[in-house]
Amino acid sequence: MDSQRNILLIALALVSFLLFQQWQVAKNPAPQAVEQAQSSSTLPAPSFADELDPAPAQQASAKTVTVTTDVLTLSIDTVGGDVINADLNQYSNELDSADPFVLLKNESGHQFIAQSGLVGPQGIDLSSTNRPAYSVSADSFTLADGQDELRIPMTFTANGLEYTKTFIVKRGSYALDVEYDIVNKSGNNATLGMYAHLRQNLMDAGGSITMPTYRGGAYSTEDTRYKKYSFDDMQDRNLSLNLVDGQGWAAMIQHYFATAWIPRDEPGTSLYTRVIGNLGDIGVRMPNKTIANGDSTHFKATLWVGPKLQDQMAEVAPNLDLVVDYGWLWFIAKPLHSLLSFIQSFVSNWGVAIICLTFIVRGAMYPLTKAQYTSMAKMRMLQPKLQAMRERIGDDRQRMSQEMMELYKKEKVNPLGGCLPLVLQMPIFIALYWALMESVELRHSPFFGWIADLSAQDPYYILPLLMGASMFMIQKMSPTTVTDPMQQKIMTFMPVMFTFFFLFFPSGLVLYWLVSNIVTLIQQTLIYKALEKKGLHSK
Repeated sequence: MDSQRNILLIALALVSFLLFQQWQVAKNPAPQAVEQAQSSSTLPAPSFADELDPAPAQQASAKTVTVTTDVLTLSIDTVGGDVINADLNQYSNELDSADPFVLLKNESGHQFIAQSGLVGPQGIDLSSTNRPAYSVSADSFTLADGQDELRIPMTFTANGLEYTKTFIVKRGSYALDVEYDIVNKSGNNATLGMYAHLRQNLMDAGGSITMPTYRGGAYSTEDTRYKKYSFDDMQDRNLSLNLVDGQGWAAMIQHYFATAWIPRDEPGTSLYTRVIGNLGDIGVRMPNKTIANGDSTHFKATLWVGPKLQDQMAEVAPNLDLVVDYGWLWFIAKPLHSLLSFIQSFVSNWGVAIICLTFIVRGAMYPLTKAQYTSMAKMRMLQPKLQAMRERIGDDRQRMSQEMMELYKKEKVNPLGGCLPLVLQMPIFIALYWALMESVELRHSPFFGWIADLSAQDPYYILPLLMGASMFMIQKMSPTTVTDPMQQKIMTFMPVMFTFFFLFFPSGLVLYWLVSNIVTLIQQTLIYKALEKKGLHSK
């Protein structure tokens, strides 16, 4: 196999990969996984979808409380104590914008909020239009310089029960704890439990064939480390699963960012989804606790609201870092991302880190590349013998195949030797594609000059055009045995087709492919010169 056919195979693989990506985003079935998880749980999951008043309307807010840390600015509604707005202070909304990225919002066109409350016989959040109006000591709280933790207690008293809902934020953390402390002075037993869910308008998953992103639900259980549960899945069937040992989470994820509720120390917690009109909920429901008169009880959950930072998310909850979805080649993409991050810590530029990573990958593959071109050269030298063999044997394919294998064995030629570098290169390319697509670190990260955002396409298409030109040069340098006119036209058209596809790819990925082509040209020149000295290279 020569390099021209390799290019054709790469093109077919690339197109197939892009189509598969888009199909995954469009379909992404999940009900089968739900059934599997349910069958492995020993406790029946309660149906929480009907436990709350289904009316989507919210009680009029008395006021909101603003909580500011170094990384977050939160707005908490004193009615119900819901987080109705979350600004990510260290992430801009748009490139070069002074406005922070808004993850949670309570707007008429797009509602995305984090709700939590208490349900059960003595619950105070049974109706969405009749929730507790908490008292709070101030309208705003700010994490002061040198302060590592800030607590915001909110109180409510009814029917002899004292409820305290406390938000706990920490410096540098996108995880905040929400705690309930209930003291029973009613003279009778009290029974209640905590729920926490994320509510968002049902939306299209979004993305394109070259950048297929996902917006929707996801969850983790003891049986399922990570599973997407799209808005379509929610509309088809309510999720109802048990966390027997209490380990798991429910999340809403989108490109680069995630929000998740994680129950704490509550075996028997259930995961659920429900759809109310154009709103979808995904969350956790902790089991009820009975409080004797004079006693108290405690509930706790953690809310992650921030970027997909793998190291921090892994510390917050098991498998939460898997929302950084590297696809089925995660075992390649994850080390590539780690290596890329390690290089960036030295060079302080993600574009330069991508270039260094390319040289490392292609350098590691150099022995295979050399074997590829050597095999191609030997195959070309055998072409006259193979042609004479075809003329001599005719249409006897079995005999032709046998004699060809004998010839390859005699000449010590591996007919598949030119394929192995291609087989290895495509998974690396696809894995790096996912790594760059999912790396929030590359969001709005500049390279130099006109490349101000490596996660976006080249605004002037310079890198894709250079990539196409380098591919054309590789094609011209590579001798070919293709004589069919149609195949020759296809080969000539390949650089044009690749250039068209790469026009819409993230510039960081195009940069990788361009540098890879440049390295290929250098390696090709050196290898061919060495082969010429051995008399193996001829056009």
